[in-house]
Amino acid sequence: MEIAVFLAAAVAALAAVAALVVVVKRGQRGPEVEQLVTAQNELAGRLSQLAEQGNQAQVALTKTLNEGIEKSAVRTAETLGDIKKHLNVIDAAQKTIGELRSEVVGLQDVLSNKQRRGAFGETQLFELVADVLPPAAYETQATLSNGRRADCLIPLPNPPGPIAIDAKFPLESFRALRAAEDEAAATVAGRAFKQDLRKHIKDIAERYIVPGETADSALMFLPSEAVYAELHGAFAEVVDESNRARVWIVSPSTLWALLHTVRAVLKDARMHEQAGLIQKEVYKLMENVRLLDDRAGKLQRHFANIEKDVADILISTGKLVKSGEKIEGLQFGADEEGEDALPPA
Repeated sequence: MEIAVFLAAAVAALAAVAALVVVVKRGQRGPEVEQLVTAQNELAGRLSQLAEQGNQAQVALTKTLNEGIEKSAVRTAETLGDIKKHLNVIDAAQKTIGELRSEVVGLQDVLSNKQRRGAFGETQLFELVADVLPPAAYETQATLSNGRRADCLIPLPNPPGPIAIDAKFPLESFRALRAAEDEAAATVAGRAFKQDLRKHIKDIAERYIVPGETADSALMFLPSEAVYAELHGAFAEVVDESNRARVWIVSPSTLWALLHTVRAVLKDARMHEQAGLIQKEVYKLMENVRLLDDRAGKLQRHFANIEKDVADILISTGKLVKSGEKIEGLQFGADEEGEDALPPA
């Protein structure tokens, strides 16, 4: 705004100067010339004032621009810092994704190998059991009397008795079932899946249910919630066959709940055992109390007999004292010859 006013004043001043020059050239020296000179002087002063204001405005504008640039630089630096932080987070996330990718590849390698997959299922089973039960409440790789080795054995009190857990993972047929592209392939894969499960159920029932040694049932651990859900959702008849064979199929979540129940049962059994020991010790204590009471009664009777004997002795000594006093009170006289007179016989 001030710059525009300054420019307008400058234009007016130039116009006045031009008019003054024209008048001078024509030789006119009247009042108009003096007015023009006065106006010129006023315009010159105004121009000086406007120039000073323009300089001040330029300084203020420069200061404002510098402050704005400084603030913008600070904000830019902060923004760059935030961007750097986000880039660091992205780098860390990419690194984590890379690690997870390698772990997934390793897990796929484990699951593609039957022996490694069995070890994977056993490891998951052992970690789950160790997380819930105390070390004395289970045994890993326990050998039964028939020579079979159970992955895990929980020595529950009778009944039901020790129960065995075996980790099974029929992954090949399950993958084939999931990868089936048409109904025919799904039927073939489902048939193979049921066959594998029935074989696992039969092996567990024959190997880990030993009459008189273990419980009349066993657990088949599936370390995959997906396989467990597929089994109960689409193969209910296999689950029924497993129940009839008294082989209970469990997943990580259901086994976790079952182990907590087992922990409560073991705790209750331990409490009953300790209560039995306490009752036994209390019975022994009562027997000792009764014996002590009997002996105290005998001692009391013995003291009573002693007291009676002392009383009898006191009676006898009293009689002796009285007799002595009587003897002491007898009068003995002298005869004429000076001999003592004896009492008549």
